[in-house]
Amino acid sequence: MTKTVTLKELRPNLPKIIQAVDKQMERYIITQRGLPKAIILSLDDFEGILETLEILQDKAGLSRLKKAEREAKAGKTRSLKEIHRDLSIV
Repeated sequence: MTKTVTLKELRPNLPKIIQAVDKQMERYIITQRGLPKAIILSLDDFEGILETLEILQDKAGLSRLKKAEREAKAGKTRSLKEIHRDLSIV
């Protein structure tokens, strides 16, 4: 969930806000004079965003991902048991 907080409200509440970001995966938009200026989000959120950007920049990988999505929607899937058998994993 994303919340908005003013810079003035942020200063005295920063420890509580950091805890909410860390424990409840909250996100905060910090405003100054009514305008959004910055965002506070968890490290996990940030790393997830970076990973998504990397995937989107890899054209071949994105193409494979879209193909896999189409195949899954068409019912062209295999069970984990079949995959293990094909990879000789017992």
